[in-house]
Amino acid sequence: MKKYVAILGLLLCSIQGNAQIFSGERLMNQPDIDAKRWSWGYFLGFNSYDFSYRYKRYEPSPATGKDLIVNTSTGFNVGLIGNLKLNNNLDLRLEPGVSFNNYGIRPTYSGVVDEVNSTYVHIPLLLKFNANRLNNFRPFVVGGASTSLNLSSNEDNPEAEIRTTTVNYYYEIGVGIDLYFYYFKLSPSLRGVFGLNNEFVSGTSYMTNVDQMLARGIFLNFTFQ
Repeated sequence: MKKYVAILGLLLCSIQGNAQIFSGERLMNQPDIDAKRWSWGYFLGFNSYDFSYRYKRYEPSPATGKDLIVNTSTGFNVGLIGNLKLNNNLDLRLEPGVSFNNYGIRPTYSGVVDEVNSTYVHIPLLLKFNANRLNNFRPFVVGGASTSLNLSSNEDNPEAEIRTTTVNYYYEIGVGIDLYFYYFKLSPSLRGVFGLNNEFVSGTSYMTNVDQMLARGIFLNFTFQ
């Protein structure tokens, strides 16, 4: 998460360094792009998934206070955007996409890691709250609910080492910036994704103590419209 915050922070600093974006008279790029009732676009980005575990009987490791440790990695997102303008400061947005990631799960008493490769079809329905536009800059806050189809769940395979549910539900909240350029609008955003349902079905011997597995994720997306 820290590296995604750092990337967005560097972007903000570079924008702030250009005083023309924030002050003074300036020719506005794409002056009518937000006037459209419907608009479309696509996004590219990065993700990092983690999990919060709840145990049937809690016997924490003396070293970490955890039974399981998740080794996270950086994944990739790609998708489309459909945006419905409700008023000058509020949009309803659908963002169907695909995210790819892999993570490792290991017990605290062992160095053996089970690698899990995941592909999610992720479908958020979001409300986007926009500030008033200032020259070629417009901050926003976004939040809503989403569902995903885990194509790598193995839910129906009793011989799988780690079985997780196929359909999952989340709530999401994040912040971002609309940047208006001559030919397009770029919107970098940082978003937290939090699981609502238990994704754990069953697993290997060291996971028999697991009662619930709740997903947590960070998405850094770059939207083009």
